[in-house]
This record gives sequence, C-alpha cells and structure tokens, in this order.
Amino acid sequence: MASQSSELKNLRLAVLIDADNAPRDCLKNAMEEIAIYGTPTIKRIYGDWTSPNIGGWKSCLLENAVTPIQQYSYTSGKNSTDSAMIIDAMDILYKGSTDGFVLVSSDSDFTRLAIRLREAGMYVIGMGERKTPNPFIVACDKFIYLEVIRERARKAAGTAKRQKTEQQKKNADRHSANKSAAVEKTPEKRVPDKIVNLIANSVADLADDEGYIDLSNLGNLIIKKKPDFDPRSYGFGKLSTMLKNLPRFEVEVRPTADPHVRPIYIRDLEA
Repeated sequence: MASQSSELKNLRLAVLIDADNAPRDCLKNAMEEIAIYGTPTIKRIYGDWTSPNIGGWKSCLLENAVTPIQQYSYTSGKNSTDSAMIIDAMDILYKGSTDGFVLVSSDSDFTRLAIRLREAGMYVIGMGERKTPNPFIVACDKFIYLEVIRERARKAAGTAKRQKTEQQKKNADRHSANKSAAVEKTPEKRVPDKIVNLIANSVADLADDEGYIDLSNLGNLIIKKKPDFDPRSYGFGKLSTMLKNLPRFEVEVRPTADPHVRPIYIRDLEA
C-alpha cells in the first residue's frame, strides 16, 4: 500500500455491513484494514438473523465486537436490509458523532447513500467484492476490494508458516550450541509469529517511500488492530525495546535540532 503516514487521520468511523451482500470469511481482516484509516466507534451488521442464509456470520461477530441489527424480510424479493442500513446511516450522520463511514457491501443500492454522506462532508470508504457495480465504487472517497484483503491475509499466513519452520530450525541449532541459555531466555522473550507479522503488516501499511515508519504511528496502528497488544506480555517494557530485539526490523534513531527530541523510525528488513 502507498504511504499514508502524512495523510492518516484519527477518524471516528461508523462501520455498517450488509450481511446479505458481503462475504463472511474476511470480517477480521476487513476490520484490521479499517483501522488504517481511523477508529471504528460504531460497528453494525444488518440482516435477517432468523434466516439460515446468514448464519455463518454469527461466530465472528463477538470476536470483532460487531452489533447485529435484526431486520425481517417483510416481503419476498424486497431487500429491507438496505432500507434499515440507510436509515441508520442518516441517523448517525445527524447525530454528528462520526467523521466518516465504511459501507461494506457489493450492492449498488448504496450508491445514493455514499453520495449523500459525502455531500454532508463525511469521508466514505466502500468495501466490497470485485463484482461491485462501478457507480457505488466511484461514489466513495475510497473503495477497497475484499479479495485484495483476503489475498494479503493468505500470503501473510503462508509467510508466517515458512518463518515458523525456519525459526524452529534456528532454535534447534541454537539449542544444541547453547542449551542452557536457550532454556533460560525463550520463555521470557518469545514473541509469537502472529505478533511479528502484525508488526510487519503495520509497517507496510504506513511506510514511506524508503520503507520507514515513525514509531508512534506504528504503535497507534497496532493498537487499533489489536487493542490488547502490550510489549510487556512478551517480556519487554516498551515497543522500541521489543523491536530492537527482533532481527527482522531495523530501528533508526534520528537526530534533530533539539537534542532532547530523537524520533525513532522502523523499517522491515524483509520487505
């Protein structure tokens, strides 16, 4: 993804999901993507939850703190879910509690809603599959294809598996060379592969043209993606100390005119 560090704003976002026209297998990855653009203060998903057709959503809603909104299908062939979602969007708009909206759907019925929200000064992000009609795509400030998010997650999982295998080999070699040291340090300093990849993905999200990201921006993004992230859980007092102990990342302290101000920048050496 292109650098966005200078443009990133801590937007308060309302995330509204059309359960009838969005895939069920990438909610977690979609929420991580949304965290790049702001904080999702409202997260709702609309559908007829008495219908078995959308039952697959239920297992991941609690994990991502998304509130299901029940909307019965009063008439066969009519999508009452769209109407409920549009009404809620306008209610949220007039309350003035958000800076932008994320509309997750592949349905062109939300084109007029996106246009209206932008007319009111809202930043509108659309998320849907590649089958999404072009009118809805161009009505948004930014549109993100869910297939792209899914592919990125698949590659990250493959990379994590490969790195785990390599790390296991390195650990075995190190264990043979210095068994006592390995036994002593591993329990305290072990950083899970999924955390290393979370950091790497976050660096990639906001890195400048040279691959660097300011440590404070990196920390803010990681917290948005994983609210319970804490370097102390892995034996480190600070994020900077943790990164210095991960050979994958380069930590650069840059001097400034003020000797007391020394910003820290991070780069992924495997990017």
